[in-house]
Amino acid sequence: MRDRLLAFQERHPITPERYTKIAFAALVLLSLIVFTGAAVRLTGSGLGCPTWPKCTETSVHSSLDTHGVIEFGNRLLTFVVSAGTVAAWLGVFLVKPARPDLKYLALSLPLGVVLQAVIGGLSVLFQLAPGWVMTHYLVSMVLLIWAFDLWWRSSRSPEEVRAAGTDRTLVIGMRVLYVMAFVAIALGTISTAAGPHAGASGTGEFVGRFDWFGDDTLRLIIHVHGVVVTVLGLLTIAAWFRARTHGSQELRTTLLLTLALMAAQGVLGIVQYRLELPAELVWVHVALATLTWVGFVHGRAAAGRLPERAPAAREMVGQTA
Repeated sequence: MRDRLLAFQERHPITPERYTKIAFAALVLLSLIVFTGAAVRLTGSGLGCPTWPKCTETSVHSSLDTHGVIEFGNRLLTFVVSAGTVAAWLGVFLVKPARPDLKYLALSLPLGVVLQAVIGGLSVLFQLAPGWVMTHYLVSMVLLIWAFDLWWRSSRSPEEVRAAGTDRTLVIGMRVLYVMAFVAIALGTISTAAGPHAGASGTGEFVGRFDWFGDDTLRLIIHVHGVVVTVLGLLTIAAWFRARTHGSQELRTTLLLTLALMAAQGVLGIVQYRLELPAELVWVHVALATLTWVGFVHGRAAAGRLPERAPAAREMVGQTA
């Protein structure tokens, strides 16, 4: 089997540059399906196909009503995304010179899409229960980590991927921001799960909402979310100032673009709350949140790995111990 694979690789090699484009296409597709999935929910079409894996009890496709077509179209897009992730996985075996360091990362993409399909199906079978819908979105964010890392690493040599960052404080800081950004996104999904967009308004089914604090649930969660995002924004500004003197140009640019996205998010969040969460603005908010998340994933990667402590610092730590 190995000999056949090597022979096929010799006949049909893929350059590192071409593979980077394949990995980028997978990243774009995985981002796109987040946008379309949000559109399904916000148009109230989440139960346009009321069962799974079929669309209805008797058919794999939807009826010709708007909500059925929207939900079924999103399911069809899953096949396109699957093809893109499978291409990224199979393509890594044909890259020449070989990149064995990317093989498991590439495999995670099609496996992740299969997991997402199952979670999406369970969300439908459980009538869009908030916990399942939240899990569906958060797993999408994890998939974007893997897809981004595959693209980013494929565009660099293994030595560059393993390179240490230039500043230990900055590397640790970017990792903290990365975790905080995920917490902010999780709080955002909880806000949506307590809000008016249950996902089935177009088809009339009842969908439960989070009501942990009674009628104040949505207001309190949005308040906590706002505090976390504010702290995240201030720390990101601090990271950008640190990167001006201790970071790479890639990191500085990434942080600047991420801050611009966060500023847009802040303004949009206030406007949509005051307008009582119109679906169109919520969709833009979700799309920008997804791009902002990719920005923090990029920032973590651009900061590099933790550098070794200086010899003097290691000796001081040893003496203290």
